[in-house]
Amino acid sequence: MMDYTDRHDRYFLRLISQHAVLYTEMITTGAVMHGDRERLLGFDQHEHPVAVQLGGSNPHDLATSAYICEDYGYDEVNLNVGCPSDRVKAGAFGASLMAQPDLVARCIDAMQQRVDIPVTIKCRIGIDDMDSYEDMLNFVDSVANVGCSVFIVHARKAWLQGLSPKENRAIPPLRYDDVYRLKRERPNLEIIINGGITRIDEMQEHLEHVDGVMVGRAAYHNPFLLAQVDELIYQQPNPGKSRRDILQAFLPYVQAQLDQGVPLKAISRHILGLFQGVTGAKAWRRYISENAYKKQSGIEVLEHAAQLIQDGI
Repeated sequence: MMDYTDRHDRYFLRLISQHAVLYTEMITTGAVMHGDRERLLGFDQHEHPVAVQLGGSNPHDLATSAYICEDYGYDEVNLNVGCPSDRVKAGAFGASLMAQPDLVARCIDAMQQRVDIPVTIKCRIGIDDMDSYEDMLNFVDSVANVGCSVFIVHARKAWLQGLSPKENRAIPPLRYDDVYRLKRERPNLEIIINGGITRIDEMQEHLEHVDGVMVGRAAYHNPFLLAQVDELIYQQPNPGKSRRDILQAFLPYVQAQLDQGVPLKAISRHILGLFQGVTGAKAWRRYISENAYKKQSGIEVLEHAAQLIQDGI
């Protein structure tokens, strides 16, 4: 699974892996109900399977938003109970909701009553001083009691006071064993682990203990990480595409977006890591960063940047 992606990023990542589930960036219920739905929710059919992640704490609004997302064609709707930013604290959603398991259960129940697609949840192992295994288990049991069976667990607690969102992604220690224990003690639930996972071999190791793995920024900064996922994780044939193959397959989509008025910089920022670790990668990133923002920039920027990469990649 790959989380926190926008529509251009998802299209690009789907060219690399055909089977990983791609998640949207978190979208608030207010935005879903009152914002520009096509801009926020629209996606290409090429992106399936794709899940939408919602932020909110009002059961009625979440149920309504879930229904709208299902109507848009999403394969899954996920409730975010893991984001620790100030914005979500002020809006009474995200990780702060871990202190209110009964409310979260009502939200999940309302969503499940409204849609036929799976309703899942993404949470932390704890927040602030509510960070014991027993606290997490109580939260999971409260939500599971209304029928939710899929939990994506970020294996770090969140400090809602004193740490920034960036610090919350790195400073609280990873406690993978707590997530493993959760799976052992609740074998009927589907437990997916998240946090600090950067390599395929790490994914395979985690899968000895849990049902799934979610990666985020590691795949964003090094998207070719997903190139072996289909074969090694999903046991499906590896298409064997090179980085250049993926770029060439992406160019028609880029051109179509440019024709619709989307600026190149809004698309190219998602592919800067394609050649991560390859000779010429720095020049590739620099050339795109220096030229994609220009008003008339087109796919020739990406084609020229690719010429700065060592042949055969």
